Amino acid sequence: MERRSYNWFEKRRKTKGLELAHEQISKAFDTVTWLHKATKSFSEGNFEEAKKYIENLYKAEEEVDKLRTDVFMELSKGIALVADYREDLLHVVKRLDTLADHTKDAARCLEMLAGAKIPQELCEKTVFMTSKLVETAQTLRNSIEKISANPAEAIEQAKKVGEIEHILDEEYLKAKSLFVKYGGEINCGTMVIFDDLIEFVEHAADMCADTADYILVLSSRE
Repeated sequence: MERRSYNWFEKRRKTKGLELAHEQISKAFDTVTWLHKATKSFSEGNFEEAKKYIENLYKAEEEVDKLRTDVFMELSKGIALVADYREDLLHVVKRLDTLADHTKDAARCLEMLAGAKIPQELCEKTVFMTSKLVETAQTLRNSIEKISANPAEAIEQAKKVGEIEHILDEEYLKAKSLFVKYGGEINCGTMVIFDDLIEFVEHAADMCADTADYILVLSSRE
C-alpha cells in the first residue's frame, strides 16, 4: 500500500510539472506568434501595428518567466519525482524561458529599426524566417503535449523540430548574404541592429531544437 501511494504521488508530481510546462510552451509560442505578426506589419510599413504586437509579446514573455518559477517550485516539492526526469524537465523549462528571451530581444531590435530604411527583400526574408520560427515552435508544442499521451508521436514531432530548424538556419545564412548586396543602401547602425534581429530569430530556433532533444529523452522514459 505504501509503495502504491508513493507511485501515485510520483505520477501526480510528474503530471503537474508537465501541465505547467505545457502552459509555458503555450506562452512561449505566443511570443513567437506576436514576433511574426510584428515583423509582417513592420515589412508592410505599419509601425504602429507592429508596436502593439511587440507590447503583447513583452506581456507574454513576462508570463513565461513567471511559469518558469512556478515549475521550479513545483518540482522542488518532496523527493518523489525521479531525479533524472526532474532534471530533464527543468532543462526543458529553462530552454523555453530562453526561447522567449530571444524573441523578446528580436522584438527590441525591431522597435529600434522603426522608420529605418531597409530594403524590402531583407524585410520579406525576415518575415519568412519568423514564419518558420512559428512552425518550429508549434511543432515543439505538439511534441510536449504528446509526452504522456503518445510518446511515439512526441518523439516524431521532436525530430521534426530539428528538420524545420535546419531550414530556418539556411534562410538565416541567405539573409546574411544579402548584406553584401544591400550594404551600400543601409547605414552602419541599421545594419548592426538588423543583423542582431535575424540572429536572435536564429537563436530562438536553435533553442527550439535544443528543447526537442530533451523531449526525446522525456518521451523515452514514459
